[in-house]
This record gives sequence, structure tokens and C-alpha cells, in this order.
Amino acid sequence: MADYINIYGQDILAVASDPANPTVGQIWYNTTSNTLKGGGVTTSGTWATGNNLNSARRELAGCGTQTAGLAIAGNLPPDTGATEEYDGTNWTTSNPMNTARAALAGAGDQTAALGFGGLFTGATEEYDGTSWANNPTGLNTVRWSLAGCGTQTAGLAFGGTTPSTRTNATEEYDGSSWTTVNSLNTARTQLAGAGLQTAGLAIAGSPSIGVNTNATEEYDGSSWTTSAGTLNTARRYLAGCGIQTAALAFGGYTTTPTGATEEYDGTSWTSNPTSLNTARLLLAGAGTQTAGLAFGGGTPGGFVAATEEYIGAGSPTTVTITAS
Repeated sequence: MADYINIYGQDILAVASDPANPTVGQIWYNTTSNTLKGGGVTTSGTWATGNNLNSARRELAGCGTQTAGLAIAGNLPPDTGATEEYDGTNWTTSNPMNTARAALAGAGDQTAALGFGGLFTGATEEYDGTSWANNPTGLNTVRWSLAGCGTQTAGLAFGGTTPSTRTNATEEYDGSSWTTVNSLNTARTQLAGAGLQTAGLAIAGSPSIGVNTNATEEYDGSSWTTSAGTLNTARRYLAGCGIQTAALAFGGYTTTPTGATEEYDGTSWTSNPTSLNTARLLLAGAGTQTAGLAFGGGTPGGFVAATEEYIGAGSPTTVTITAS
């Protein structure tokens, strides 16, 4: 049998720790774990368990990226304004929101975030990476269990529950105030959002009491269009992340909490064979379709602090090589 050095013209490196960014086909021997490893790519999306939030909670909001995420407010209980920052490894507690609340929405990134809505409030706050500042102008439609997307200076709020009914109201934020624009085609609450103010995505939710939908709508900066692509698993209380043409939907509630994960390509949804490790509802999400982040939520047993990172199909990965 030919040796590796005769095939590739180089020795197998012996290292104490795995390379930070291995290339596909690279092989090395880890002297710490005494294992032969190589660089490969994932064949389907997978969830990896990360370090927990400092405060287990549900009905929170999230934004940012997988390596710079933000967990905003929620219910412990009671309702809280607690804010935590994720650096790709650990969560660090930051300054809380001025108004404690649950069932709110978020947008933006870790150093320029937006938190808005929540139970019986339309209050809006901006985060600068250190502290939250109240905006004197709140949402025009007070609501909770809504969805949001976009940035701190170009946010989008849609759907949710008002004191009287489910709503299809949509509002755009310009960094100063909210403007009511064209509504969703289907009024719904407990939905998820992804994308930007000019290319938003409304995902699933509940159009009436006890009913789940798999409907998806796309926003073009002016109006909503119902997509022919529907989620494979209808649900509410789910989370989403990514952009309009490459979104991720995960978790939620069918008749029980679910960890089901699906990817959207701008036309249709594809079920991922691997679900969240912790099935849950009322969770938050951040990141992209290939590098998503899921955190918090609830289960029949209580409140969840668990964090999971999504690695999309085709992403680089390290594999342990064993004899067949």
C-alpha cells in the first residue's frame, strides 16, 4: 500500500491542537487526543451544543451573528431586560434594557441593535454595544409575539398580537421613528423573521387560536408577496435567521416543542435531517443560514439556557479518521 508521503509528497504533521482553519484534504495527528484527523466538509447541516446563557429564559429576542450574538430581554420569570453578548464561545452579561419585557422582537447586530414591542408595549430601544437608550417614538401598533429583521437604522416590524386581535401590521424604522406601511397578507402572531427592511421574510406563526401555519411571505421594501414555498412543518413560537434568499427556520411548537430545522433558498424550504439537540419553543435566533445561532426558549420541563450553533452543508469541518 502506498504511503501518504508518496501520494501527497509530505509527512502527516503531529500537532498538540487542531489547526484553526484546516483545508479540505489536510491531514494531521493530534498528539493530545492521540487521534488522526482531517479537514472535510459537512454533507448536511448540523447543530453543535455551545455554552449556556447566564440566564435561562424564554420569549426573548436575538440578533447579530454566530460569533457576535445578542440575547435581549425575555421571561425568566418574571419579565426581564437582561442582555447578554456571545463571542462565539461564551455569553457575557451586559447592561439591561430600560423596560423589562417578554415577547419582543430584535434587529441589527451586537454593537448596533434594536429592541421593540413586547407584552402591552410598543417601546423601542437602541443598543450601542454597551447600553440601551430609549427612543421617545414607539411602534404605532402596540403588540407582542411579533417578528423583526433589518438593522438599527433600517428595521422592520411585522405581525404579532395587539390587545384586541392578531395583526398583519407592518412598520419600517428609519433610525428615528416608525412608519406604517403595507400589511402582511395573513395576520398572524408567534412568527419568525429574517432578512432586511427591503428584503424581509415572514415565517410561519399562528393565524388563529391554536392553529399553526406554514405560510411564508416576502417583503420587497413596499409590499408583501406570499411565497409558493411553505415550511414542511407548520408551527408557531419558532425562530429564524439569515436573508430572504438563504434563511433558516428552527424550533417552535407543533403539538409539542420541536427542534425541526429547515433551509429556504428564496423559492422553497428543505427539511434538514438534523434537528436542534434541545427541542424548544419561544427561543431566539441570530446569524446566517450556514452559521446560525439558537438560544434560550422553553420546554415542558421549564426554561432553557442552551445555546446551539448551526453549521450548514458544505461548511469546513474537522473529522476524526478511524480504520474501516
